[in-house]
Formats: sequence, C-alpha cells, structure tokens
Amino acid sequence: MYIYTVGVLGAGTMGAQIAEVVSYAGLPVVVADRQEALAVQGVAGVRRIYQARVDKGKMTPEQLEEKMLLVTASPNLEGLKGVDLVIEAVPEDLALKRQVFQELDRICARSAILATNTSALSISALGAGTTRPGNVIGLHFFNPAYAMPLVEVIPGLATDAHTVEDVVGFAEGLRKTPVVVNECAGFLVNRLLSPYLNEAVWCLQDSGVSLNEIEQDMVSFGMPVGPFALLDSVGLDIALEVARILHRSYGPRMAPAPLLEAMVKAGRMGVKAGQGFYRYGSAETGGVDHGLEDLMQQARQHSGGFRRQWTRARPLLAMVNEAVIALQEGVASARDIDLAVVAGTGFPNEKGGPLHLADQLGIDEVLRQLDSFTERVGIRFWPAPMLRRLVDAGFTGQLAGRGFFPY
Repeated sequence: MYIYTVGVLGAGTMGAQIAEVVSYAGLPVVVADRQEALAVQGVAGVRRIYQARVDKGKMTPEQLEEKMLLVTASPNLEGLKGVDLVIEAVPEDLALKRQVFQELDRICARSAILATNTSALSISALGAGTTRPGNVIGLHFFNPAYAMPLVEVIPGLATDAHTVEDVVGFAEGLRKTPVVVNECAGFLVNRLLSPYLNEAVWCLQDSGVSLNEIEQDMVSFGMPVGPFALLDSVGLDIALEVARILHRSYGPRMAPAPLLEAMVKAGRMGVKAGQGFYRYGSAETGGVDHGLEDLMQQARQHSGGFRRQWTRARPLLAMVNEAVIALQEGVASARDIDLAVVAGTGFPNEKGGPLHLADQLGIDEVLRQLDSFTERVGIRFWPAPMLRRLVDAGFTGQLAGRGFFPY
C-alpha cells in the first residue's frame, strides 16, 4: 500500500518533530490531540522547526508556507479517520497507549496502519487490543526526528509482512534509514545504549576518576558528547526508567547504578531540571557542585568506595557484549546492529559500530577483558556465549580474516 496521508496523534515535542519530517517529504499530515489548543500548539511546533531552517538559510519563507499547507490540526481522533497511517506519539504509558489504539481501531479505515513511536513498550500488546494486529507496528523515531537519520521498524508477533514492507518504504520516502528490529525490551538502540550509559555512571561511582576525565576519554574515542552530557540531555528520569525496563527483562546485567537512582530521587534530572551531572541556566555557578559530590560520596559508600579502575573499555564493552547478545537472539543482523548504533547514537562512523569494534580489537581480546571485568567488577560483564564459540572456532576478528564480518 502506498502511504499518502499521515496522522500524528500526540502534539507534543516528538509529535511535532515527526509531523515536520512527514510534511518536509511532501506528504499531507494531520496533527491530532484531545484538545484543539494542544493540536494547534503541535502545528505551531512544526512551524518553529521550519522557521529554524529559514533562519539558517536552508529554506525560504515561501517554502516554509508551502510546507505548512500540508499540516492541519485536529481537536480529536475523528480527524484521523481518512489517513493511511497513524503514528501515535502520546506519553510512554502502556494503558494509555492501549486505550488510544482501541479508539484508533474503531475510527480509522480498515486498511490503515497503526504505528507507535514507543521506545520500549510491547508492540504485540498494543496490537492484541485491536481487531487489526496485522496492521500494528512500531515506528521509533529518534530525538530530534528532523536531524536523526535512524528509524527503528518493529513488527509485533502478529504484524503482517506487507505492513513491514509498507512502513519501511514509507520511512525511506522520508529520507530516513529504517532498520527492522525483532521485538524485545528496549528494541535495539536503547537496549545497547543503556548499558553504555549505565556503566559510565558505575565508573564515576566506583573508580575515583572525575566526571570530566570520563567525558573527555569517551569524546577522544569519537563519541559526539560524553555520557553524562548525553544523560542530562535525555533526562536522567527517562534513562532510569529505560534501565528499569531492561533490568526487569534481562536481569542483573542491566541493574541501574545506585548513583543514577540517587540523582533522580534528588530531582537532578538533567537539562530540563536545571541540574543533573552538570548545572544549567540560573543554577550554573562554575564552582564545585557540592550537591553532586554528596550524592557521589553516598553512592561510593554503597559500592565500597574506590575499588575499581577506570578504563573506557568498561562502558564500550558493556555495549559490545549486549550487541553480541542481541545478535545471538536474532534481534537484528550484525550489519543492522552496527548501522543502528552509528546512526542512532553517534557512535564514531570510522569505528563501524560495536561489532566492527570487537573485530578490530580481536574477539579473543574482548572475551579476555569481559572475563576479567566479570571477576573484578561484577556479573553484568558475563560474556555472551557467542563470543566463546567464535573464539573456539578461530573467528577472532579482523586479523584472522573472519569474525562478525568477513575480511
């Protein structure tokens, strides 16, 4: 099915960004919400994104107005009854999303595809609450949607193959890079990014090195920003909720660092709160952040003080190990795992992604370091079984001519 008209349900920040991406590709889009004022605000959000393009000289005012002709507001879900695809972008609450999908199921044409922008919730559960589970799918855009090239396409257990094909084609028409991900908690990018960020917090808590040292080391590796600046941008409360979802699904290796939990409890949730690992706006003083120092000291007491050595291999191999586990579970192919991490997290392109990195380091060396971390740091570094199989078979990476990829 060719997707021509699109509805976006949920006129918040992400909804406005998705609507802008759709209209920028030349497709009509309806921005819907429960109240007219919210829907109008969503359309205004689309205009602001376009205005930023104009201000940067990337678009003329006339082109802005042409694009805005494609964007309309609807004060209720009834305005979505004629669209080919609905992209739901309401808050991350399973009960709320189930209710919304049941209403969309009643209102929309039988051929319409119902997609959710959820970053972690079950696609299968949402589909099960409708009479069209074959037409229900995950379509996860990354923030900011107008800049991030990656889109995760997540079929549920009952999603039809033609629905996947239609949505992949739609994403390509938006000039995005779609990666099809088999359904699992956290999908792909969040599942791999969360252990990287969480391990950085563990390192700050138990290694004795400064926040700036860790940030600078990861930026020197090639990351666009350090893990703590990224956590502040994402929101520590959101990062903690994702970590808890992953912990419930995957067990001890995903246990949130106590410092992360303590910071959220103290209201230090990042940029939006004025303070997280850094301070912002009126809270920015440039001096020693005694509040953060106190929280770190308490967390260090929880973990027995400075007992472990900092090395950037800790957060990086936490990501690599989870990538291997995802590969052996069939969540995505090796190529798509690396593509998704590079496109979705800013992982340095020249490193190729976590699986290419493992091949470059040597899979035998990765296994040796993970075994060492398991002994010295904890069970969360228990190596993926696939690593030992590859090493035993001589698939040790680039130098051997074969690893996760052929060379």
